[in-house]
Parts: sequence; structure tokens; C-alpha cells
Amino acid sequence: MNRISHWIDGKVEVGASGRSGPVFDPATGEQQASVDFASAAEVDRAVAVAKAAFPAWRSTSLSRRAEVLFRVRELVDANRKEIATLLSKEHGKVLGDALGEVARGLENIEFACGIPNLMKGSYSEQASTGIDVYSIKQPLGVVAGITPFNFPAMVPMWMFANALACGNTMVLKPSEKDPSASMFVAELLKQAGLPDGVYNVVNGDKVAVDRLLEHPDVQAISFVGSTPIARHIYETGTRNGKRVQALGGAKNHMLVLADADLDMAADAAVSAAYGSAGERCMAVSVVLASEAIADDLVAKIKDRIPAIKVGPAAEDGNEMGPLITGEHRDKVEGYIAGAADEGAQVLVDGREGAPARGFFVKPTLLDGVKPGMRCYDDEIFGPVLSITRVRGYDDGVALINANQYGNGTAIFTRDGGAARQFEFDVQVGMVGVNVPVPVPVSYYSFGGWKSSLFGDQHIYGPEGVNFYTRSKVVTRRWPDPRTSKVDLGFPQNR
Repeated sequence: MNRISHWIDGKVEVGASGRSGPVFDPATGEQQASVDFASAAEVDRAVAVAKAAFPAWRSTSLSRRAEVLFRVRELVDANRKEIATLLSKEHGKVLGDALGEVARGLENIEFACGIPNLMKGSYSEQASTGIDVYSIKQPLGVVAGITPFNFPAMVPMWMFANALACGNTMVLKPSEKDPSASMFVAELLKQAGLPDGVYNVVNGDKVAVDRLLEHPDVQAISFVGSTPIARHIYETGTRNGKRVQALGGAKNHMLVLADADLDMAADAAVSAAYGSAGERCMAVSVVLASEAIADDLVAKIKDRIPAIKVGPAAEDGNEMGPLITGEHRDKVEGYIAGAADEGAQVLVDGREGAPARGFFVKPTLLDGVKPGMRCYDDEIFGPVLSITRVRGYDDGVALINANQYGNGTAIFTRDGGAARQFEFDVQVGMVGVNVPVPVPVSYYSFGGWKSSLFGDQHIYGPEGVNFYTRSKVVTRRWPDPRTSKVDLGFPQNR
């Protein structure tokens, strides 16, 4: 059976802890590999290697760093299918979905290739007589990334592209459920000319995470995952003096007003709810349907579901794959059963007709869902779409703003005034207008509000550069003996 270890100091390093975990093929339910779980000592070694590599990498010119990143970009592009195939085998997503993930990750590498411009500071000449003031951006040192199972290629690219471009060195702890993509990309970074030790991968579980959170030489932690763990990461990391960005869960609402194009809205709802089997933090999980068009919209959504082809990624034509584990499948099925018990209508039951082999749940549609039901309040993270009926704009916005999460939201309408007011009113970090999954392009930044984000900086884009750097302001005057004198007063600018 295939054994997945660690990547430390530019090479594969076999785990020595004696602990490991299974890596499944979600489409069959069979174990296909084992992954070594790092001990605290192995994490310490990775951090020590990264710390030793930092001075030279930090001193590397911006143009040289950009050159390496351009080569990384070319290698990732050339190996799109290989990376996507690894994703399909370990995560279960179909190949088209996996290729889309790689493409969106690649955008972040392309953004980071502009690091000579992104690292520019500011300059003020003659701020006071003979004195110039300027600011510069400098890297932090060793930074760590802790990434989720649902995007095992894209989310690490969200982190390492900016982190390395800014001059930091990095230790990545990917999800133990699908670690192969991170190991493969680490090899590509080496091929691109990244010096050994600048980028390291330690596989593992809570032992590895806790050590990264406590390690005195780790300056910053970037995390994407569920809200309870994000809160723990933030609180523990900051308590240990680290800069932390911790992205949590979501309950994304899509408000459909009475004047919307219902066919467009139905297509969008189906795509956004069931893509990646609903295992994405930007999935639409609740459609807020205006009462005047709710019946028609629900009918259109229901009519589209049977056409979705569910099955293993290895079979051509399938559009939706399995969930990541058997335990998660059972949890999602529990929400479906619980929804019926709480009074919601199960219009399409994804437990019926799902492939018997593997961790499959088919698209599910619930109607009559209300706040207070577990299927409304909780992040299900599966192919379950809930319909909540609202009287109109005001009721819809009130429900969105009352929710504990504030990751993504969307409005479907032909009314430009209503759309603009929605942008103004809604308390959510990423907003779509007739766009159901408003993931920002790489030159903006990704992140929600409320319990969807812990920390002050969003991930990737300009805020990502800010997160991985700290500013230094220099006030400079070259000595002139003709004007030098003792002055015990407070410094003046005039």
C-alpha cells in the first residue's frame, strides 16, 4: 500500500513517529494509502529547517523570487491533469471540478508573480527640513499553513504563493484525508528552483497542529476549516504571540426576488448547492425564495436535479462525486432525516438511489426550512439545499444578517436599485449580484465576516501580502554639522 510521508528540506522524509492514518478512495470506500502522522519532534525539525533557510531566502532579490514563481506557475500549469487526478482519487471530486480547483489556485500564483510591485512601500521627501520618511514591507520569518480536505490543492496555493513571494519560509500541514496533492506540488516547487527548506510539508493530525500553534519560531498561522476549529486556532495562536488568520464555516444564503429570471436563478442554485458535492464553504445552502415566486422556483430547481449525474470520478460523464468519508456521509444523512423530523419537506431525498459502494449522497432538496431547525442553523457541508420562504427583500436581508456566519451571499434580481441596496445592507464579506458563488479573483482577497473569519486580514490577494509582511517606517537625515545641535524637546515637523 502506498505510504505518504513528509517533505522536509527539499526531499521526502519518512515519518518516524510510528503513527499514521488511512487515506481512502471515497468512490469505493477502500483504503488506498496510509499517511504518516508527524510527532512534535518532526514538526520541530521542519520549523528548524525553515528557520535556517529564512535568512538566505529573505535576502533573495524580488526579481529572483518572481522568477522562481513564474517557473512554479509554468510547472503547475503543465501538470494540471496530474494534480487534478490526485484530487479525484483522494477527495472524490470529478475531474472537471478538480481541474477548476487547480485553475483557481493557479490564479494566486500568477498574482504573486507580481511581487516586485506588491512589495513597494511609500516615500515622502522633505517631511521636515532635510528629513525624508519612507515605509518598507518585510517578511515575518517562518509561517505555517493548516489547510482543509475540500480544496487540497487550491487552498495551499492561496497561502504559499504570497507567503514565499514576500520572503517568508513555510511549513504546511495539509488535511490528512487527501495529502498527496500537497506533496506533489512541493516537488514542483523544488523543480522550479525554490531553495531547499523554504517550503516544507508535515502530514499529521492534532499533534502537528498543536505544535505549530505553540512553536516559538512560527510567526504566523493561516487556517481554513470549520468555525469551532478556526476559533481554537485563533485563540491559541494569538495567545502564543502569533499573527493568525483563521477562516471558518459558512451558511450561505441566496435571496431570489420576485422580479428575478427564475431559470437563471434555478440553474445557479443547483450549480452552487451541489457542485463539489456541497463540500465548499462558498456553497449556497439556503435559497431565500420570495413568496410570490417560491412555488415556481422550487419546481424549477426540483426539475433540474434528476439530470445531475452522480458517481465515481473515474467514470466519464459524472458531474458529482462522493463525500470525503463514511462518517461525513452518515452525518449528512442524519441532517436529512432530522429535517423531516423537524417539519421540513424532503422534496428530493439524496439517500435514495445513491451508489451502494463509496461515500455517496445524491442531491437533496428541502422545503419549508426555518431558523431553529438544525438543517438551517448548522453548516451541513454536503449536497443539501434548503428553501426558506420570505415575504420579500426586507425579510430576506434580516435572515441573512441574523445568521452567525457571514461568508458569502447572493441576490438574484433585475432591479439595480435593489441589488445596490443589498450590497449596502448585507453583513457578509463576499457578495454576488446574479452570481451565486462570489469567490473573488486573485487580485482581491477572500474572507467573510462574523463567525466565518477570526483575525484582521482576509486570505490571498492584497490582504494576503499584508498578512505575510510587516511594515517598517524609516525617518532619515544625513548628518550636516552646520545644522546639528542638542534639542531635548519633542521632535517637530516644522
